[in-house]
Amino acid sequence: MADDRPGAKPSLLDRIGAWIAREPEDREELVETLRASYDRNLIDADALAMIEGVLQVSEMQARDIMVPRAQMDAIDIHESPEQFIPIVIQTGHSRFPVFGENKDDVIGILLAKDLLRHYAGEEEFNVRDMLRPAVFIPGSKPLNVLLKEFRKNRNHMAIVVDEYGGVAGLVTIEDVIEQIVGDIEDEYDFDDVEDNIVPEKGGQYRVKALAEIADFNTAFGTRYSDQDFDTIGGLVLSRFGRVPKRGEQISFDNLVFKVLRADSRRLHLLQVARKKQG
Repeated sequence: MADDRPGAKPSLLDRIGAWIAREPEDREELVETLRASYDRNLIDADALAMIEGVLQVSEMQARDIMVPRAQMDAIDIHESPEQFIPIVIQTGHSRFPVFGENKDDVIGILLAKDLLRHYAGEEEFNVRDMLRPAVFIPGSKPLNVLLKEFRKNRNHMAIVVDEYGGVAGLVTIEDVIEQIVGDIEDEYDFDDVEDNIVPEKGGQYRVKALAEIADFNTAFGTRYSDQDFDTIGGLVLSRFGRVPKRGEQISFDNLVFKVLRADSRRLHLLQVARKKQG
């Protein structure tokens, strides 16, 4: 209850109530209010980041966060388990799209755990019998709607199709949730890898933002100075001129830097590739 005595200082509850009582007029003002609340220590950094994530998800579509078709880890139905199981082990995913004639012909989803029946020596093991139905969505599907459908149907993966019915990519419930709470850590996370610069398929590299400029120069043959920035993350931030969001990219000096992980304050992980010539 407020203290009505002359000169009495308002309580913390009074200050919070007065702050909340002023309703923001638009989304930008709401975000400013939330950040001001953080500055006043009314909410912590994690709460602020999650609320901003919720607001961001309400404005995003499936195509904004999907794994592009070219980067999908998928299984060919014509391959034997002995042929595709090494890929399952290497990638560590729990679900895989299975295609027939090509990647536009997704016939179902294979759960990695169902392969235990193969290891158990089941005589009649047939991959086609193991498939779960694939869910297809347009790239324009709003993420907040998609999240509700994932929860309602207890589905974890959707195949994104373009206007012609071709496969454009895939999106998982984890992808959507990570837009709100940040990256979900698991045993396959790159943070557990000791090296800061790790080569991947297709000439791409995963680079921790904390990788030192000197090490980056050695790996890529560049000559960036470490006088102004100690890490490659600092250099990339300076080129953006702000903290970029996940999925954003920037090109300079014949290199393409894509943000794989970032929060509201700093970069965590980058994908780096040489710019294609021609």
